[in-house]
Amino acid sequence: QVQLVESGGGSVQTGGSLRLSCKASEYFVSSGSMAWFRQGPGKEREGVAAIDSDGSTNYADSVKGRFTISEDNAKNTVYLQMNNLKPEDTAVYYCAADGIPMVAGTFDYWGQGTQVTVSS
Repeated sequence: QVQLVESGGGSVQTGGSLRLSCKASEYFVSSGSMAWFRQGPGKEREGVAAIDSDGSTNYADSVKGRFTISEDNAKNTVYLQMNNLKPEDTAVYYCAADGIPMVAGTFDYWGQGTQVTVSS
């Protein structure tokens, strides 16, 4: 049974940084697309960043230049480094596996989510 376990969320002030981790079980992160989505209060779930099996990456315009997605195949873990955080980045962040990059409805597996709160 595929499991994705996120960690690394928390509360930071504007301009701070966090690194989210997504550890996969029963699924190789290198075998397909991995992605991070987020859902803020009263908002729809949106794609944040994705990395495909060939290493290509995609980012939402709102996070380009601030967030970096990467994966460590030896640890079977995907990361989201978030720098220069803003209050509008406040959301529950979800890791997802095996889908079309940045298209939430196509992903087969989801983590439980981790809360990120950015205060001004």
